[in-house]
Amino acid sequence: MPRRVVILGCTGSIGRQALDVVQRSGGELELVGISAGRDWQQLLEQAQQFGVDRIALADPDAAARASEAWTAGTVLSGPEGLVALVTEGDCDLVLNAIVGAAGLLATVATLGEGIDLALANKESLVVGGELVNQLAEATGAQILPVDSEHSALHQLLAGEGAGTVDRLLLTASGGPFRGHTAQQLADVSAEQALAHPTWSMGGKISIDSATLMNKGLEVIEAHHLFGVPYEQIDVVVHPQSIIHALIQLCDGATLAHLGYPDMRVPIAYALHHPARTEVPVPALDLVSVGALTFEPPDVETFPCLRLAREAGIAGGTAPCILNAANEVAVHAFLEGRLQFIGIAAVIEQTLSKLPAQTVHSFESLLAADADARRVASELIEA
Repeated sequence: MPRRVVILGCTGSIGRQALDVVQRSGGELELVGISAGRDWQQLLEQAQQFGVDRIALADPDAAARASEAWTAGTVLSGPEGLVALVTEGDCDLVLNAIVGAAGLLATVATLGEGIDLALANKESLVVGGELVNQLAEATGAQILPVDSEHSALHQLLAGEGAGTVDRLLLTASGGPFRGHTAQQLADVSAEQALAHPTWSMGGKISIDSATLMNKGLEVIEAHHLFGVPYEQIDVVVHPQSIIHALIQLCDGATLAHLGYPDMRVPIAYALHHPARTEVPVPALDLVSVGALTFEPPDVETFPCLRLAREAGIAGGTAPCILNAANEVAVHAFLEGRLQFIGIAAVIEQTLSKLPAQTVHSFESLLAADADARRVASELIEA
C-alpha cells in the first residue's frame, strides 16, 4: 500500500520540491491533499497534475475563486479547512511546509490525530515546542524534521545511545552578508538580502538567513527535537554548505553529514522514512569541492542569533514573542518600511517590553503572539 501524504504549503519552495519527490516515488507515495495560502491557480494545476480531489486555501477569497473554477473536487477554506484537510483525509503523513507561526495550527491538528508529521515549519517548535512535544508523546505520532540541518542530526543521532552525545553543531552558510560590518548593513536592500549564496528559498526564510535569525530558530528547534540543552548546541559558519550538521561524542569522535545542498534529500528522507530512496543529486566529489572552511558566527553584527538563543533559554512565551516580532519586522523590511539593521532592534525592544510568561496552553501562545505583533508594529511605526 502506498503511503498517503498531505502537503501543506504546496506552492512554496519546499512544497514544489516535495511534489518532485512524490512524482519520483514510483507509486510508494500517494498525494491525497494539498494546501496553499492564496495561490489558487497554481494549487489547482498541482491538484490536476497529481489527481488530488481535496485542496485547502487559507485565504477565503482565494478559496472562493478556486471553487468557481474547479468542480472536480472539494475546496476547503480558512484555518478550519486546513484542519479538515488533515483530519478528514485518511492520510498517513503530513508535510507541513507552511511559512511562519501560521503553521502551528496544522502541526497541532496533525499530531492530535496521531498522524506522523514531516516538519518543515520550524516555527511550530519555536513557538510551542514543549506543548507540541507533549502532544506527539500523547498520541504516539512521529515528528520527522525536514530542515536540512535537523534531518542531518536525526540521521547522525539514530545510532547513538543515551549519554554518548556531548554536543550538536549546526552549520550556517553565513548568508549574503557574511563578513560585512554593521555600517555596511545600514543601507542594504531587500533585493540584496534575498540573494542567498547557496539555497533557493522563499522571501521570509531568505531574510531570516541573511540576519542569522534562521539559524537562531534552528537552535531552538534542535533543542526541542532532540532534547539537548542549549549549552550543548553550537553554530559554526560553513560557507560551502556541504556539511549540514555534526555531532561530537563522548569518546572524542565527531560525526558529520555531508552532501550537496538540495532540499529534496531531507524531504525524501522524511517522506520515505525509515526507508531510503534514490534522489537525483550527484554523489559528493570532495576533490572538486577542494576545501571546507569554518568560522565563528559574528553575533555582534548579526545579533538575531544571540537574541534567539537568549529567548530559547528564557523559555515560556519568549520564543513565541521573538518569532512574532521577527515576522512583523521582516515583513516591514520587505515592504521598505524598516532598515535591515532595524529587524534585530525591533525584536530586542519587543522582547524587553514583553517579559516571558509561563506557557499554560496553546491559547496563551496565541495571546503572546498577538501582543508581540502589536508591540513590534508600534515600534516600526514610531
